[in-house]
Formats: sequence, C-alpha cells, structure tokens
Amino acid sequence: MTTTTPFGRMVTAMVTPMKPDGSIDYDGVKKLAEHLVANGHDGLVVNGTTGESATTTDEENIETVRAVADAVKGRAAITAGVGTNDTAHSVRAAKALADAGADAVLVVTPYYNKPTQAGIVEHFKAVVGATDLPAMAYDIPGRSGTALASDTIRQLATIDQVRAVKDAKGDFFEATKLMDETDLLWYSGDDVVNLAWLALGAVGVVSVVGHVAGNEFRAMIDAVDAGDLATARAIHTKLIPAIDALMNTSQGAIMVKAALKEQGVIDSDAIRLPLLPADEAMYAVLRDGLTKAGLL
Repeated sequence: MTTTTPFGRMVTAMVTPMKPDGSIDYDGVKKLAEHLVANGHDGLVVNGTTGESATTTDEENIETVRAVADAVKGRAAITAGVGTNDTAHSVRAAKALADAGADAVLVVTPYYNKPTQAGIVEHFKAVVGATDLPAMAYDIPGRSGTALASDTIRQLATIDQVRAVKDAKGDFFEATKLMDETDLLWYSGDDVVNLAWLALGAVGVVSVVGHVAGNEFRAMIDAVDAGDLATARAIHTKLIPAIDALMNTSQGAIMVKAALKEQGVIDSDAIRLPLLPADEAMYAVLRDGLTKAGLL
C-alpha cells in the first residue's frame, strides 16, 4: 500500500508529561515527542483523551502543541485534539491550535449531551470549517455515549477537510463498506485490534501502546503493506503481554505514564484527578508484561 495521509500512519496519542505537582512538564513534552519520532512514528496526536484533555486548560493545550511542534520540526504530522461537547469552544480550540502549529485536527463526537446525528454533522461542519486543516473524525461511543451512524459518516465524507476516521467502535464489516464507498482514510483506535484493522484496509493506527512499541507497530504496518501476514501476526502475538498490561485499567494514560517512567523517558508518572497514578501492584503487572513483550 502506498498511501499519502496528512496524519501519518504510525501515530500515537501522546500522554502529557507532568511534574509531581501536576503542572505540565513542557521539557518532558518535547523529550517524549522526540522519543516517539525516533521510534517509528510519523504522526502524533496531542491533546487527545490519553493526553488528559478533560483536565488540561486551553492555554496549556496551546503551549503543549507549540512544544511538540518545536521538538519534531516537521518530522511528524501533529494532529491536535480540538473536540469538546461545546461547538463554540471547539471552534476556538481549532483556531488556536492551528495557530500554535498543528498540522491537522481530531474531532471527537460530542460527549455527554448526546446530540442527534444531524447535530453531530453540524458540529463537525462548524469545527472543521474553523481552519483549513485536514480533520480526523473520532468515533468512540464507549466514551462519548453516541456513535457515528454510517449515514453520518457518509455525510462527513462529503466535507472536503474530513479526511479520516479514528475507529474505536469496532464494527468491522460496516467499516469495510464505508471504506469502499468513500475516500476516507481509516485508522485503528484500539490497540487490541490493530492487526485486524490493518488487514481490512486501515491506513494506520492511532495508538496508546505505541508509546512503548512504535517500532513494532511500524513493522506491523510495513508487513501488512508487503502482504506478509505471518510477520504481522508474529508481531501482534509478541505484543499481547504489553497490550494486556497497558490497557488493563480505565484510562491508557495511567499505565503509559508508568511505563515511560519505568523506561526513563519521562521523569514522573503524575496524572491529574480524577485519575490516579499506577500503584505498586499495577507497576508489577506492567513490568511483567513489558518484559514478556521484550520491551523492558
């Protein structure tokens, strides 16, 4: 597969490194971005769910995007999470993060207030229309409470700037129909099924486990491109213990920050309430999983 994508193909939704007092460690942000680019990544998502967007401020998000842009210097596409459940707020965020250096935007289905499908379409039109950047629609009903219906995705596909879907819904058969009917680029939004998505035609992954397995997932993408499913399956199987260890709690940022601290990539596993950092029992599970996967 030779696919041109404005988002990259091996993409990780970055955590936001923080100091023990909970303030953002912008030097740590730069160090992490550089680490990811040096380990298989051609794309980064900043200010997504894994970046703790629910508890970071607009000003912090701007500075984080600036820090990442300064660190990667064009070596990877920067997709900024701008979606909220307030359309006006999302419009302001899109404009501000575009100015801060984002190359693309990620727009999640509005959460909690559960708009109609027609309302979702109008939300996307307003947010995507706030800049001239390409946009990725994020379909994650387990968190947002509302799935993107297939007809809604078809409507989004008619918006020139909407170029991709990050799929954490997992309706594989329906997605294959939409991939066939539209020009949308599909991304796995769930590390558990990265290989399944790639085998069905997804262009890439937006990962959490990619923080520690970027080179491995890059090799999986390359193997699928080459038609070498045996190698891709071997990579998937090797990573099972790491995926189990990192994705065994409510929010990927908890275990990823612990893993990155364990590897010496970030200085602190600090995370903002209502999330709590990993405890010693969780660290033990993490070390075991990473070791079995050959990542520690």
